[in-house]
This record gives sequence, structure tokens and C-alpha cells, in this order.
Amino acid sequence: MGCGSRVRQDQAEYSEADQQLLAAAQRYFNQLPEPKDPNTPLALLGKKLYYEEALSANGQMSCNTCHPIANYGVDNLPTSPGHDGSLGSRNSPTTFNAYFHTTQFWDGRSPDLADQAKGPVLNPIEMGLQGPSDVENILKNSEEYVELFTQAFPEETEPISFDNFATAIAEFESTLATPSAFDAFLDGAINELTDPQKEGLSLFMETGCIACHIGPGLGGTMMQRFGLVHGPYWEYTGSELQDLGRKDITGNPTDEWVFKTPSLRNIEKTAPYFHDGSIESLDEAIRIMALTQLGRELDQQQIDKIAEFFKSLTGTIPEHAL
Repeated sequence: MGCGSRVRQDQAEYSEADQQLLAAAQRYFNQLPEPKDPNTPLALLGKKLYYEEALSANGQMSCNTCHPIANYGVDNLPTSPGHDGSLGSRNSPTTFNAYFHTTQFWDGRSPDLADQAKGPVLNPIEMGLQGPSDVENILKNSEEYVELFTQAFPEETEPISFDNFATAIAEFESTLATPSAFDAFLDGAINELTDPQKEGLSLFMETGCIACHIGPGLGGTMMQRFGLVHGPYWEYTGSELQDLGRKDITGNPTDEWVFKTPSLRNIEKTAPYFHDGSIESLDEAIRIMALTQLGRELDQQQIDKIAEFFKSLTGTIPEHAL
């Protein structure tokens, strides 16, 4: 008997309502895609680079500074301080489960993780190195890195390059999957979700949150205006900065206040919320999203149910990454 047959047999033991809920969820959501192997020379090099503080102007910052693995890939700050203490203008999103997102950064300016990895190390407010040659020279002056790059890129005569640096970090970040109870539920183990979580899932779909939060990440797959129904968004979030979003990249007026729809994976662990970290409370973030994006005013009981469902999206931090 195959795996699918076993799941179907198990499902026969569940109520009709539970089976209908599962069927509906499977139309909009997917289990996490298979992550990369964390034990390859390329992924192991990427892990070391992710934690490497020498690749910063003050010698004290790494990818892990703003995206700490032990804390679900976030620092829980509205915006993060850089090498000289200056704050950035946008919240540092989690690096977990980002490997299948269709774009990277809040404004979607990077098409993939490798391109994204080139940004922070050269950003004058973030890690503060002056150019790709700075990165390459630091790495070439390390016998350990010379050996690790040679192992990771055995066919290249000059394995240490800025492109290969970014490729290695992207490979490591592609191992950062956090499967949760929700994945087991989607696979047919309906009782992996509690009854309150099932109620929250049903409400999440009925309210219309699936207009943006779909797929394996429940987000991360599209760009959307913040303040689609009611705006401008800062009147609801109290944001100090009126961020134009993707318009700053494209110059297109239709991209004003457009941001990448974030994944909801591990959302209970990744406060504060939104592109500027303007909202600390998950309840308040749910309320604002329903109102600004869908024109729906949720009561506290509804908000509580959706927040309870979100707990099923919290996975386990991968031990290999620590």
C-alpha cells in the first residue's frame, strides 16, 4: 500500500467537516519544498560565511547578526542597526523558508537568494564593505577559506569570487526549512491541528487572507499594495516613515506602497511586523491586515482564532544550522 493510499485510509476516520477543511486547504497551500542538503561542501561553506563577522566594516557583524538562526532568523527589532549603529529603514525579514520565494527584499529587487546575499555586505548602513574586492580580499587572506572555496568550487581556477561567496550563502539559506504541524496536516494528518487551529484556518480562508497568503510559505510569492482597500497604510500602523515601497525601485506610480507579501511561516516568533516593524502585536497585525487589505473588521474572537492557527505554522529550528 502506497503512502497516498495510507493517507486516504486514515482520512476516512475523520469527520466530513475535517475532510472538507483539508481539501480546501490543499487547494491553496502546499507543504514546504524539499530543502538543499546541508552537508555538501557548498552548503557548509555558506554556513561559515553566514556567521562570518570579518566581512563587515567593524569586524563584528555577520548575516547572523540581523538574522540569528537561534531566533528563527530574526532579531525582533523594528529595524536593525548597522556597522556604525545607524538604523536601516526596513525590518529584517527571516531567512527561514526564503529559498522558494519568488523575489527577495521587501521591494522585490532581488530575483533570488544569491543576488540578495550581495546586498547587505556592501550596504553602507548595514555591513559596510566598499565593494566586491573587499569581500574577495578578506576571504583570500584566510587559508581556511581558500581551502573551503576550493572544495566547494573544485572546477574553478579562481574559486574565491564575489559571485561564489553569494552562491554559497544562498546554498546554506536553502537548507533553512522549518516544517511544522501544518505540513503534516496538509499531508493528511488532520489531527496535527487542534480544533481551535482548524477553526482559525477555516476563518483565515473565509476572510479572504488567501488572496495573498497562499502556497508553501503562505506568502512570499507576490507583490501587493499595503492599503489596498483602506489607506494610506501609515494611518493604520502609525509608521513614522512613509515608505514608497517598490516605487523606489521602478519609478512606476502604480508601485507606490507595494511590498512583497511576507511568508506567515513562524509568524508568532518573528515580531515586530510589516516592512517597517511598526506593529509589535500579532493580534494588531491581523486586525490591520484584515481592514486595510480586505475591508474586513474582525472582532477579538476572530483574531484569536486566526492567531491560534498561526501557531501551527511554527516549525523547529534546523539543528544543522546552529
